[in-house]
Amino acid sequence: MDPTRAFVRSVKRVVVKVGTAVVTRSDGRLALGRLGALCEQLKELNNMDYEVILVTSGAVGLGRQRLRYRRLVNSSFSDLQKPQGDLDGKACAAVGQSSLMALYDIMFSQLDVTSSQLLVNDGFFRDTAFRKQLSDTVNSLLDLRVIPIFNENDAVSTRKAPYEDSSGIFWDNDSLAGLLALELKADLLVLLSDVEGLYSGPPTDPKSKLIHTYVKEKHQREITFGDKSRLGRGGMTAKVNAAVCAAYAGTPVIITSGYATDNIIRVLRGERIGTVFHKDAHLWTSIKEVSAHEMAVSARDSSRRLQVLKSEERRKILLAMADAIENHESMIRLENGADVADAEEGGFEKSLISRLTLRPEKISSLVRSVRMLADMEEPIGQILKRTELADKLILEKISCPLGVLLVIFESRPDALVQIAALAIRSGNGLLLKGGKEAKRSNAVLHKVITSVIPDTVGSKIIGLVTSREEIPDLLKANLVVPRGSNKLVSQIKDSTKIPVLGHADGICHVYVDKTANIDMAKKIIRDAKTDYPAACNAMETLLVHIDLSRNGGLDELVAELQREGVQLYGGPRASAILNISETHSFHLEYSTLACTVEVVDDVSAAIDHIHHHGSGHTECVVAEDSEVAEAFLRQVDSAAVFHNASTRFCDGARFGLGAEVGISTSRIHARGPVGVEGLLTNRWILRGSGQVVNGDRGITYTYKELPIKA
Repeated sequence: MDPTRAFVRSVKRVVVKVGTAVVTRSDGRLALGRLGALCEQLKELNNMDYEVILVTSGAVGLGRQRLRYRRLVNSSFSDLQKPQGDLDGKACAAVGQSSLMALYDIMFSQLDVTSSQLLVNDGFFRDTAFRKQLSDTVNSLLDLRVIPIFNENDAVSTRKAPYEDSSGIFWDNDSLAGLLALELKADLLVLLSDVEGLYSGPPTDPKSKLIHTYVKEKHQREITFGDKSRLGRGGMTAKVNAAVCAAYAGTPVIITSGYATDNIIRVLRGERIGTVFHKDAHLWTSIKEVSAHEMAVSARDSSRRLQVLKSEERRKILLAMADAIENHESMIRLENGADVADAEEGGFEKSLISRLTLRPEKISSLVRSVRMLADMEEPIGQILKRTELADKLILEKISCPLGVLLVIFESRPDALVQIAALAIRSGNGLLLKGGKEAKRSNAVLHKVITSVIPDTVGSKIIGLVTSREEIPDLLKANLVVPRGSNKLVSQIKDSTKIPVLGHADGICHVYVDKTANIDMAKKIIRDAKTDYPAACNAMETLLVHIDLSRNGGLDELVAELQREGVQLYGGPRASAILNISETHSFHLEYSTLACTVEVVDDVSAAIDHIHHHGSGHTECVVAEDSEVAEAFLRQVDSAAVFHNASTRFCDGARFGLGAEVGISTSRIHARGPVGVEGLLTNRWILRGSGQVVNGDRGITYTYKELPIKA
């Protein structure tokens, strides 16, 4: 849920106002499809125990369309030759009101919902007794699950031009909706329009931007409104006036499009659609209207200031970060505990909850990894290669940051710390988008970390994105690192043209050869599967040489896993031999205490199986025969390949990288656990003494390798 929409959680009573431009088509006829979608949404809300009140426009437009037709069929040919005067608006309202209500009644009846009509005038609300009776009547209707439908009784209104009469209590159906929301103590008012919400200028202007949160102090002077509604009275100007009045009197308001078939439902889910009006909007500093592009620019500018710092100054930032995490551990665990409680209550999988939980030992490990990074050799500005191109013409290849990283991760708040530390060490700007299940943990960690960034760099070097809707705009950074489910990684890869560093699956294999030491093999497979089953480097498939199925070795391996509570699924051969359930696929990442077992003929068959079903992450061979081991190490095409060691060693911290942004299974730029080096690129520095090319005349190329010096 977007944090600026968190208030919708407590909504019980909602007023929905639908405008003329939504209920009618451009030719003035009713938009039956949109009306039907509206009624279906209100029925769904009714079923979800929301108290729904509808304020509808459209009666005048519908009446005008019907009266035009009636005048046409009753006119003689000569009558039609005469100029046709405008129809009386009040007559149009009288005809349209009964027609519009009849239509709502039919639609709601088809959905097994009862509706009721209430016509009101401006003057009624000056009567205290009327206002009390209105409230009592509406409460009675809502108790009976009846949807009250309000409209201004234009047929008997005494005002000549209601939309110009701002001295009245209300002057159009938008202001009527705002008045009713306050009078009936609604928790939310939704104003449906023919555009997505409030824009900074006319919606037809390509430079106009949707305003997600209206802050009166900021936007009142900046907004330029477009034309009045093509059919109704006031258009967006009237909606904003009504929204401001209601919101600052205590009822939050959201303006959104009534053209979509599910926007009311989405609003009540807390999705970031439309424009929200709230009396406390000016206090929501976290929702300052900063575009994704502006966040990226700020991160880039801060990263350039970070790069010019001396190595010792960057080191001090990391040490301060480690100290801050250590000093605020209780606060971090408190916020993380709230996330974990919500996840458990929401029925999330145990593997996700395991990754989400920040236990004391995990926090201590994070602090150690940040300090390890601080003590690493300076990575920026290292001369990687020096070449004399010609006499007194020296070329240097130098390491430098990539620029701005975008890291999107799910249910792993510890990833935020690792990635932030790596970004600081490598001199990169960073944009982070964590999963909603870890929003409190991510927020507190971001606050703690950025609190130690000196003003000379600026805390905007690390930006925390809270809205899913920002992701498409953010996919324009220099490198994106998705950490999470197969679905997330695949989605990100399909949505951007910039480099994506990561892996979609972690289907890791352990192959136990016939020459393996069985006691060693049992120890390795137990650790690879049970040390942390939710990790991407945990064993998901155990491959066993066929000979071990004949000498009892396979039975020992299986018994070892079963003693640890591992649920086993077999391939076609193993399931028959072991009498266990057959897996429906070898391409499975369980992330729990479960794994697949299959029997293979030899190391070549194991390698073929891995290439066919694996994800290129981490594989292990357990064997005493060095030729078997070397064949496996040379031929398996994965990011990490081990001999006689658990797959759980595939980790940036365990590799001595200090931390990792993730494990890459791609073959370009970085592969395996990605630490600081994976977040660097290089540039070329050429030092000359006045040389020119001039068609390569007068220059003798030497191409002499020079020793690298600091």
